[in-house]
Amino acid sequence: MAMEGDKTAYVEVSPEVQQNQSSPRKSSPPPPDSEEKTTHVRFLLSNAEAGSVIGKGGSTINDIQSQSGARIQLSRNYEYFPGTSDRVVMVSGRVDDILKALDLIMSKLLDEFYVEDGGQVDPESKIRLVVPNSSCGGIIGKGGAIIRSLIEDSRASIKISPQDNFYPGLHDRLVTVGGAPEEQMRAIDLILQKLVEDQHYLQSANTPFPYAAVAYNGMNYGPNGAGGKYQNNRLPNKAQEDRSSSVTIGIPDEHIGIVVGRGGRNITELSQLSGARIKISERGDFMSGTSDRKVTITGSQRAIHMAESMISRKVASVTEQ
Repeated sequence: MAMEGDKTAYVEVSPEVQQNQSSPRKSSPPPPDSEEKTTHVRFLLSNAEAGSVIGKGGSTINDIQSQSGARIQLSRNYEYFPGTSDRVVMVSGRVDDILKALDLIMSKLLDEFYVEDGGQVDPESKIRLVVPNSSCGGIIGKGGAIIRSLIEDSRASIKISPQDNFYPGLHDRLVTVGGAPEEQMRAIDLILQKLVEDQHYLQSANTPFPYAAVAYNGMNYGPNGAGGKYQNNRLPNKAQEDRSSSVTIGIPDEHIGIVVGRGGRNITELSQLSGARIKISERGDFMSGTSDRKVTITGSQRAIHMAESMISRKVASVTEQ
């Protein structure tokens, strides 16, 4: 599901890997020596998911690094990939080590965010990889020949976002990989085998999170981390921007749970990230003529816009699967 202004729809990262799965990768011989080469992969996680991967005092991320042999780095809190409210994670090392780390990360997120929230896990999920524009051609191939072969081999869906000209200085695109866990891992394996041969891609590891300057052009971050997208990179009138107002939207009653989250976790995160106050009507208190619950969002225009976008992404993550 997309933030307003995105050119391509993306679903919230939902890396749903079956627990206790021994190895999600299908066996097929990799190119000679590719498993020994050092490379990296970058992908997006929400702030809450990033916190889960880090763990208390860094315990989880240290365990994953020890078990996999890969190195894991994250962009700082509220340093987001432009146009999203998601942080960037970079996993580096040998291809095999990277895939082990990804498997551990995805399994951790499934256990933390999906099994507890009702226990009904959709086997289809999507993960968004960050790939430099200059390297996307090696994944697409002439006339799309390579990406078609990757899709056929892995049985995963692979979609590459168009170049986003809204953000000057943004030289990366999102490669969205969807499907069952073993299909996703197979697709990421095949994509990495292509990228490991690309010298331009290997150099991008030197600046894993180059988005602070990019975000300055297109996003304005307040002290609570709220961001908004503004046309022509012009900020709105500050007095108008800071004036508090209120908007009420309708959310289907059956989807209120995904907005609230277990123990109110999701709604608390939404409020903290956007800077808006979010109130949900009592059971049975619907928008007139509908069975939609009332969700009232109060704050600055920027905070309201951010909260609305994030709520719609949450809902679409369950309605569009």
